[in-house]
Amino acid sequence: MSSNENKTAEELLAQSISNPRDLTRYLQYLKIIREQELSSSVLICPFDAAINWSRANSIWPLTFGLACCAIEMMAVGADKFDLDRFGAGAFRATPRQADLMIVAGTVTYKMMPRVKKLYEQMPDPKYVMAMGACTIGGGPYCKFGYHVVKGIDKFIPVDIYVPGCPPRPEALIDALFKLQAKIAHDSPLENRFGVGGNG
Repeated sequence: MSSNENKTAEELLAQSISNPRDLTRYLQYLKIIREQELSSSVLICPFDAAINWSRANSIWPLTFGLACCAIEMMAVGADKFDLDRFGAGAFRATPRQADLMIVAGTVTYKMMPRVKKLYEQMPDPKYVMAMGACTIGGGPYCKFGYHVVKGIDKFIPVDIYVPGCPPRPEALIDALFKLQAKIAHDSPLENRFGVGGNG
């Protein structure tokens, strides 16, 4: 994100718009805005970029912890690490208001149907973060733990993995940055309607 700070508006537009015809049109808009001295009050960008920016910077995680990794997840929301700084601190108590499920801890076969049900109740677009060795591959239970799921990705799609036993809060914040970068390069209009957001 810091690499974009020193770029000009033209460079940022060229970076986000792939179609040369659309880029020419946006550069013309930019020229008109500068001529009319509206640079401080008017912003131009592709609609996809505006949607992605708002989605990436307003992630609402589900308040959902299963085992010891949940302590590290709680630490991220506390004042030392303060996840609110990055637009992702509004932990929700219901899946219907959340768009990120952080599966933090050991998932047993008895718990798996409930995890899947919570995932299905989340509105689209939704993202899943597998936090900790137990969630990713069974952890210390991978060989003899017959009751532990050997990877949450066998049941629900996972967008990002946070390895460790348990992972540090800094690792969770880094994973959040990577998820925000993934969301920033999405094409929501094309995915939903089959049209590009640059036009």
